[in-house]
Amino acid sequence: MGIREEKRRAMDELISIIVPVYNAERHLAETIACVRAQTCREWELLLVEDGSADGSLAEIRRCMEETGDSRIRLICQPSNMGAARARNRGLAEARGRYIAYLDADDLWVPEKLEKELRFLRARNAAFVFTGYEFADGQGRGTGKVVHVPETLSYRQALSNTTIFTSTVMFDTGKIKRSLLEMPTVKSEDTALWFRVLRSGYTAWGLDENLVRYRRWGNTLSANKLEALRRIWHLYRDCEGLSLPRSAWHFVFWAVRAVKRRI
Repeated sequence: MGIREEKRRAMDELISIIVPVYNAERHLAETIACVRAQTCREWELLLVEDGSADGSLAEIRRCMEETGDSRIRLICQPSNMGAARARNRGLAEARGRYIAYLDADDLWVPEKLEKELRFLRARNAAFVFTGYEFADGQGRGTGKVVHVPETLSYRQALSNTTIFTSTVMFDTGKIKRSLLEMPTVKSEDTALWFRVLRSGYTAWGLDENLVRYRRWGNTLSANKLEALRRIWHLYRDCEGLSLPRSAWHFVFWAVRAVKRRI
């Protein structure tokens, strides 16, 4: 086997983990540690520093020097350009066939990548996601676990809030990378799921609690109205849904969002 073929095969096994970093200094060491603790070892971690005002950049460099792990890569944006552009920069730099997203303050259980990759391959899927648990500011699970359906179509996803960014994995052997570029709109992750599903793909759900999602006290309550505005904007302006159809999906989306957080 030639060197090129060996490299190609290595990239076909590699998972590229993209983490947008903005003012996340206090959580970075823990987030990096949870990736390094994965039972699946074939990964690269792309930390896209997005012009933080705190010590995030220094903390990344400290962790890289302390661990000496060559799988960790630092990518610096020229200024704060937002999570969508940060993730797109990571996507452009990614070497792996598989793409996984992780927010800088979220955590994975050690078996997350291994179980999700096995699930993706068993289903011959291009797009998979998992269940997750809400956590407090210290990253401790609260016992509130979000379960996910076996599959989601585009129509189902319009009324369902289940897919969470830090649970997602894509197989670029089955889906074009260009389709995975996040739209530069608010709720860019949801807009991406809609676009992928609208293109004919199915999202497969692995109903296991493999991710801890930090919930920051009153900050979410303060942003509930903004969240409603964003999903309405996606329906009407991005997806081009009619007023009656937007209202139909909006009601189901809002009810499920409330139930998920109770």
